[in-house]
Amino acid sequence: MFNKIIKRGSRKGSKPDDLAFPPGNNHGSGVVVNHASRVIAPNSASGAVVAPVVSPSGTIESLPLFKDVPASERQSLYLHKLQICSYVLDFTDPLKSVREKEIKRQTLMELIEFIQSGSGKIHENVQEEMVKMVSVNIFRCLPPFSHENTGIEATDPEEEEPYLEPSWPHLQLVYELLLRYVVSQDTDTKVAKRYIDHSFVLKLLDLFDSEDPREREYLKTILHRIYGKFMVHRPFIRKAINNVFYRFIYETERHNGIGELLEILGSIINGFALPMKEEHKLFLVRALIPLHKPKPVGLYHQQLSYCITQFVEKDYKLADTVVRGLLKYWPVTNCQKEVLFLGELEEVLEATQAAEFQRCMVPLFRQIARCLNSPHFQVAERALFLWNNEHIVSLIAQNRSVILPIIFEALEKNVQSHWNQAVHGLTANVRKMFLEMDVQLFEQCQRDYEEKQARAKQVEERRQLTWK
Repeated sequence: MFNKIIKRGSRKGSKPDDLAFPPGNNHGSGVVVNHASRVIAPNSASGAVVAPVVSPSGTIESLPLFKDVPASERQSLYLHKLQICSYVLDFTDPLKSVREKEIKRQTLMELIEFIQSGSGKIHENVQEEMVKMVSVNIFRCLPPFSHENTGIEATDPEEEEPYLEPSWPHLQLVYELLLRYVVSQDTDTKVAKRYIDHSFVLKLLDLFDSEDPREREYLKTILHRIYGKFMVHRPFIRKAINNVFYRFIYETERHNGIGELLEILGSIINGFALPMKEEHKLFLVRALIPLHKPKPVGLYHQQLSYCITQFVEKDYKLADTVVRGLLKYWPVTNCQKEVLFLGELEEVLEATQAAEFQRCMVPLFRQIARCLNSPHFQVAERALFLWNNEHIVSLIAQNRSVILPIIFEALEKNVQSHWNQAVHGLTANVRKMFLEMDVQLFEQCQRDYEEKQARAKQVEERRQLTWK
């Protein structure tokens, strides 16, 4: 049967301790050119470079099944199968290397089944070779965005058709194998962390910029599982995700995987212990709140809103910080973004307590007053829907003496002149609500509004007379 054991590959490099990309040993001219900062570090399991092997025709041969060899030779057979799967095949031509592709596909499925079955603990040298095989297959230069190829002006990311990876039939199996390895109860984290190291994690994060949503879904699941299993990597992963966000916010404003990274963070934030560490609060202020700024916020706003709300639910004292952060990045000309912000604002206010509400209510309701008078009916309507929330209405009722004078003029203008009938009706309901809350305050606000209008009319008349 199998007596030969594949020699171990290049030695494992030392783990990087910071967020810098490990220096790779480039081949050929020593220069690697990537498109538009979509950089993937050189292929390696843990710092050492493993050059992907391109199979010449006819070099891949099928091997026996695991069940057909004695248990003592299965580790050796596993190594041989890993070697077959380390061949990188060309999927741009579907008619090229058809036989080799099928052999590799079947071999990958056998490797997955072997790990899934728990047939035996995988030896350390086999784990190292498996992570190297995974690295050779998944770590690659991502294709450039379409506008980088053609030179035409960049289009809205929401309107672009995603590029689907042609090698996905094999890539999916490689990702599945990595996932099964990470979640397996037989995987000892003390051994596995030598190969699933900082360098490996960084290169996984680079792949989140893939345009293929199927790949990003696998990456999200795998990184989340690594975070859960390898406690030693947790601070590093959080810091590395922060850096992805910083680059997206302040440099590129283009990244395909922000939503998936925020989904991972939503689960992480949910598990934060109380009292919350200062590091986590800084993450909220420096990374999450500024994520409202980029133009394509609509692509990931649902996940972002969930993360923000989780912070406020964990620590109600953060409500003032969050509301002021939303006001800082409030859109001026983008009505669809305004609707999203108003929806998020309602979720945040629902978790806000009275003391925190009082700290931010003046600038908050000045902005809401502007939204009430928006000529875009969806913005005005969404702002008026805040009064359908019982908790928010109770907060407003407690502070009506401050809030009503701020928004009274906006309500009157809507009743008198807003073009949309639905907005007109909703405004009348809110106006009636305030009247029932405090008749005396309402009448005082009405008198003040009428006096202000009369003064404005006098000023206009004097101005007209001056020019006659």
